[in-house]
Amino acid sequence: MAVRAIWKGYVHFGSFDVPVKLHTAVREQRVQFHLLHGRDHVRLRQQMVCIHEKVPVPSEEQIRGFELEEGKFIIVDDEELDRIEPEDSRAIEVHEFVKTGQIDPVYLERLYYLGPDVVSPGYDALLEALLEEGLEGICTWTMRKRSYVGTLGARGRVLRLGTLRYSDEVVPAGSLDLPDIELSDRELKAGIDLVNQLSGQFQPENFENEHQKKLQELIDKKASGEKISILRPKRRKATAPDKLLETLEASLKKVV
Repeated sequence: MAVRAIWKGYVHFGSFDVPVKLHTAVREQRVQFHLLHGRDHVRLRQQMVCIHEKVPVPSEEQIRGFELEEGKFIIVDDEELDRIEPEDSRAIEVHEFVKTGQIDPVYLERLYYLGPDVVSPGYDALLEALLEEGLEGICTWTMRKRSYVGTLGARGRVLRLGTLRYSDEVVPAGSLDLPDIELSDRELKAGIDLVNQLSGQFQPENFENEHQKKLQELIDKKASGEKISILRPKRRKATAPDKLLETLEASLKKVV
């Protein structure tokens, strides 16, 4: 079954417009629970409660406020927020092209597929050009009253649109204050040998979300009336820092 488009627009660069349709590229596969009343198993409903009066506040009496300091708020109403909303647009504006792989993965947020909205050579021409030159575009667009910055890339036979985090949202790695440790030739060789022993092709189908799988199995068993017994996992003892190299070399001998 074809995946439905969630948005339509066009890629604009130079004097060219390529009509496209946006499709979700990833989906969450998680077991969802509901909160129930323990006494009668009826679903619970969340309410906004005034912490002073201890009573629920209806939606028509709720307003937004930004806290300047404890207990002091700036009130912002809906009309003021409407005035600063980004202008509605269907254009994905490409500002520049960079080499594929140049963008640090820490900036990547979410990925979408961009399919052609109209059958025309423009879509395939853009796709092939990006693949041939090894480029991806840096672009901006507005969707559902929110502005985005992202990447326009190509893989296989489809264009991809990825949202990027803004620079002030990314924590610099330098802020971790990592220690500067010198490795001996023996330690470096052991690390390289282990990496090479484990090298291979990425096959995502080989990996499953084990926790979600066990959750679903638990639910299926309980739904069928089966009695559940809980097995506690064994905790492995951490390797002492002064034994890491010996442990690594012993692991390599088992693989060879």
